Amino acid sequence: MDESKLVGICIFVYLSSWVSYLVHVAFRKKIAGVAGDLLVLSGILLQALAIGLRWWESHRLGIGHAPLSNLYESMVFFSWTTALIYLLAARRMRTRILGIIVMPLVYLSLASTSLMNQKIQPLVPALQSNWLTAHVVTCFLGYAAFAVAFSFSLLYLLKTRDAGPSGGWLQRRLPSAEALDEFSYRMISVGFPLLSLGIITGAAWANSAWGTYWSWDPKETWSLIVWLIYAAYLHARISRGWQGHRAAWLSLVGFAATLFCYLGVNLLLSGLHSYATG
Repeated sequence: MDESKLVGICIFVYLSSWVSYLVHVAFRKKIAGVAGDLLVLSGILLQALAIGLRWWESHRLGIGHAPLSNLYESMVFFSWTTALIYLLAARRMRTRILGIIVMPLVYLSLASTSLMNQKIQPLVPALQSNWLTAHVVTCFLGYAAFAVAFSFSLLYLLKTRDAGPSGGWLQRRLPSAEALDEFSYRMISVGFPLLSLGIITGAAWANSAWGTYWSWDPKETWSLIVWLIYAAYLHARISRGWQGHRAAWLSLVGFAATLFCYLGVNLLLSGLHSYATG
């Protein structure tokens, strides 16, 4: 079985996991939650195999590079890292309700790859560097952690909104507001140093490729904006005691900026990173 067929199977598996989590939350069926976990784990393993097969195929064609060089490959990797970090976070928090927010993100990001050019192509000169893997992996692990933090923050806002005297059925099934707020903070605490490392390795890579560590390229500028938002979040949380709604909204703003940095810049703006749309 080739890589594209495995990705197609993973799209179906992640969609099925989302449906399982919805059934688990709506009807309190534990078996549906267990099924959702198993489906996510299956998708992670199958997708890891797909990524490995694409890497092997690249070497077989004489191109030989990690499958992280264009929008298709990065979307596959982003969905995989997000599913992986979600599963670890859900097990740590001992709740599956996070899956109703995270798994649609995973499903949609992976399903969108069916509209992209999937052909394995040689690296452009700027990408022919040992920094490629370190830079992309650290950045996307950070993005994935921010995606999970966004999901915790969104659930926090749902938990704390006014739903009348009886309260909403979803609110009654959510963990405590304090737990959701705390885990959002933990995810950002994980994602921020990863993003920082990604920016540092990217600067080193830029110096070797273009002769300068920083050129205010749109991608670099938006990466800095994302970094500053999450730095402000952590500063406000630690030194100012920001919690609750203000922290949750800042988390949502940070993830919106992350999505624009990743997708908006690639699709709407031109610059030194324009090859990423290939």
